[in-house]
Amino acid sequence: MLQHDRRRIGIIEDDPIVGQSLADRFELEGYSTCWWSTAKDALDRLAADAFDLVLCDIQLPDMNGEQVLQRLNEAPGRAPVIFVTAYAEIEQAVRLVKAGAEDYLAKPFDVTELLGKVSSILERSDRPTGELGRSRPMQQVEALLRRILDIDSTLLLTGESGVGKEVAARFVHQASKRAGQPFVAVNCAAIPSELIESELFGHERGAFTNAHAQHRGYAERAGDGILFLDEIGELPLAVQPKLLRLVQDRVFTRVGGERTHPFSARVICATNADLEQRVRERRFREDLFFRINVIPVAIPPLRDRPADIEDLLRFYVDRFATMFARDAIGVADGAIEAARDHRWPGNVRELRNRAERAVALATSTVITEADLFPDQRRLHDVPAGDDRPVASLAGRRQALEQRHIEEALERTGWQIARTAELLGISRTTLWEKMRKYRLDTKPRR
Repeated sequence: MLQHDRRRIGIIEDDPIVGQSLADRFELEGYSTCWWSTAKDALDRLAADAFDLVLCDIQLPDMNGEQVLQRLNEAPGRAPVIFVTAYAEIEQAVRLVKAGAEDYLAKPFDVTELLGKVSSILERSDRPTGELGRSRPMQQVEALLRRILDIDSTLLLTGESGVGKEVAARFVHQASKRAGQPFVAVNCAAIPSELIESELFGHERGAFTNAHAQHRGYAERAGDGILFLDEIGELPLAVQPKLLRLVQDRVFTRVGGERTHPFSARVICATNADLEQRVRERRFREDLFFRINVIPVAIPPLRDRPADIEDLLRFYVDRFATMFARDAIGVADGAIEAARDHRWPGNVRELRNRAERAVALATSTVITEADLFPDQRRLHDVPAGDDRPVASLAGRRQALEQRHIEEALERTGWQIARTAELLGISRTTLWEKMRKYRLDTKPRR
């Protein structure tokens, strides 16, 4: 019997003979399986627990394959899906693959072929996770990005300023087949409007005053790599049709030139603006928005992923201690607790800046709360009569409870029964608290 570290496979099949046979065969091959005869039972379980792969019949008593996939796609980072179909349903199976399914098999299928597909898919997805963070929201983002690493579709990263959109874009570059090619980052808000067309697409000699030589723009310099357009919402309206042509037709023309040049890089855009609102205000072209919004990925703010704060803080303290040639510098427990309680309006960028200042001005080998937040007086330093708001005891208790539940869920791999046992509460109580704190969507393992 082969061993697969008990990877978990979910089987959705209403035929009891086929379903049981598949479950038995996967168990013999060393996998752990769950078999459901209805889509509803399967979706309820898949929403509550982590599986590595789902095998699903297209025609089920209560749903069809497209309805099942639509439900599964609502959870970022969901497990890859293989559909099983009759020959008459091949066209539908092809649509499912285009909609995000991993593969399909036509009945009657060879079990050896199925096992080969399963092994290949799991091998591709069996990459280390947690590079973007250990928190559940960032693991979901990472799992989603890993699924679309090696396709050419345009990626739109959204989120508040400072959340790490460029970090996510560079992750896609480094983890993809384009890793050996250029990563060209362009801040659309930082280039004067009269120069941005020339900077993006290049210009020919004599195209305008002071154009004494041919200039290769960012699109050309990206080669077969990635062109990262940050602050895309700030791109001037006059240049947007030319970017649309670049993305849609994969060609561009230098300013002052007549010959078109092929464009082969992947485009990743990022913005902290509401592009749909800008479309309504006619500040952003609707057709361009649809072209860059093929795969939208929202990067959550730091306040919504407290499990990442300690790791990020220690990372930046170590980095700046090395950069400033300081002895090894630690971080006090009080500083970590204060960092977890902080709302981080500036997100990761604010954390980085606070860590840099703390290390630069540190007078000891340990960063304290006062080093990290010199602008925030501690409670015993506040004079009598100060009317600034103080967090309520109930609010502080809820924040601690949420963090404790999330840490327990991560420790058990988001297995509800084990987590409830670990916390000493019933599964019903755990579900209620998870819904209260919006922790009711599982990450992909």
